[in-house]
Amino acid sequence: MSSSSERNHTILLVQPSHKPTSRTYCDYETLTEALEGVCKIYEEHLKELNPSSLSITYDISQLFDFIDDLNDMVCLVFSRGSRSYEPKDKEWIKEKIYALLRKQAGK
Repeated sequence: MSSSSERNHTILLVQPSHKPTSRTYCDYETLTEALEGVCKIYEEHLKELNPSSLSITYDISQLFDFIDDLNDMVCLVFSRGSRSYEPKDKEWIKEKIYALLRKQAGK
């Protein structure tokens, strides 16, 4: 991830099911916050599935399966150069999450 894209305003669009009414969005000041937001969405999903669990653990492949199972997920990342939002698909999001988690694990 380039440091300039990490600071770009990002809108995360999520549609968990085929129902149009399931569409939602989240607004983040940075790409990093948006990627962390995807992880938090998955963690909330796990908490709903396991309400009696005191702690939730998962690996990246489970997170990626969750992303793949969503009907749709797109990041709109603001590009200062073009002064517009650029759409990024699930594969791009997963690549950036992988890089972010590797970076965090290295600290």
